[in-house]
Amino acid sequence: MGFCTAEQHERFLALCPEFEKYAIEAGIMLIKVWLEVGPDEQERRFHARIDDPLRQWKLSPMDLEVFGRWNEYSRARDMMFKATDSKHAPWYVVRSDDKRRARLNIISHILSQISYKKAPRSKVKLPGRQKKASMTTKPGCGEENSWLRATEVRRPCFKGH
Repeated sequence: MGFCTAEQHERFLALCPEFEKYAIEAGIMLIKVWLEVGPDEQERRFHARIDDPLRQWKLSPMDLEVFGRWNEYSRARDMMFKATDSKHAPWYVVRSDDKRRARLNIISHILSQISYKKAPRSKVKLPGRQKKASMTTKPGCGEENSWLRATEVRRPCFKGH
């Protein structure tokens, strides 16, 4: 992709596992996750972004470049996995064609990697509601006006304002 020379790339891949090991030995928890999107789903998402002005910001020139070089990009990913997947810092690959499931799986996986003690919780009891509203409203701003439709926005009406 032109970000570095072939020699710089090789050096990075050689040094990366050492760096990760030093970071882990220093107490940093390193969890490496790769989101794997299939070519059909990626194309569907890109077309949705192209067609929707509210999503176009998500589509970068780099995305378009990578899309056109799918096989080359996949080979580079495989090289990275081979060089940087280690016992102390393994890669976890998550199929992410279904974004919601992928997110839940990642959250679940990360939480399973972190040791923690169960936090003590006190029992919660929902209190009863007041019978009458505690605030006074202006004339004409009665109970029938207190609920807003989902798309309605307005200022509340209080005496003296």
